[in-house]
Amino acid sequence: MATLIRFAPELRSWLMQHLDRGRTPDALVGTMQQRGMEPRAARAIVEAFVAARLGQGPMPDDSIEMPDQASEPPRLPNGTRLKVDGRSVPVLARALQPTLAVLGNVLDADECRQLIELARPRLQPSTVVDPQTGRDVVSTGRSSYGMFFRPAETPLIARLDRRLSALMNLPIENGEGLQILHYPCGAGSEPHFDFLRPDNAANRDSIARSGQRVSTLVCYLNDVAGGGETLFPETGWAVAPVPGHAVYFEYCDSRGRVEPRSLHAGGTVTQGEKWVATKWMRQRRFVSAG
Repeated sequence: MATLIRFAPELRSWLMQHLDRGRTPDALVGTMQQRGMEPRAARAIVEAFVAARLGQGPMPDDSIEMPDQASEPPRLPNGTRLKVDGRSVPVLARALQPTLAVLGNVLDADECRQLIELARPRLQPSTVVDPQTGRDVVSTGRSSYGMFFRPAETPLIARLDRRLSALMNLPIENGEGLQILHYPCGAGSEPHFDFLRPDNAANRDSIARSGQRVSTLVCYLNDVAGGGETLFPETGWAVAPVPGHAVYFEYCDSRGRVEPRSLHAGGTVTQGEKWVATKWMRQRRFVSAG
């Protein structure tokens, strides 16, 4: 069941104008609440406009349908400690809307060292998908270097693939290959989403093969002397990089609806360097383009 919420054309114009100017969805919801709108309705209206801008549905005209049911439970299991691969992973911090958690003891020191050593000779300048052409291009907003391991490429990678998929509570075959990123001093990444925006052929084809990305686990591999936090501007979270720890977040539910509050960035490394290992999970078995 759903509740029909109607709104004036003036609100539609106001929302589109402020989203075009880069105002955050949370700020818009807050303003609407201050003007007397019920919080859940304000959130639903703003999220409908954000979803339309991301290609997830039509742009609302004068109404939306707000689902009556409660939000879906997170994929991340409940509890203060998660048991995976013979180790106890403490949940150091957790948020529910959107789902976000800081996890400890995900990797040990030797695993971090091995990942860096294996990745170092294979690093290339990081790329992003050009929204117009769908081709990989060197990013101007991410001054890092990266590489991907093939799933189960080595015994170490196979073990970590199993462990990370268990933490993320999805089948191992849904995982993309483990990515290693290296950020030298002065490097970082601009705010971005990990879910795939269907505004180019490459992303649409990838979604057709494997479904949408649904969750991310970023594992920190080294001590960072300064900076390098993982920043979530919509929630105010800033996760410091601690070797062996990880930050986990979800952004796509069972109906394929994406979460705009999952916007995140890599803070600039001000001293030293930063190494991370990232695992992305899909809705279905991951099938690469190659």
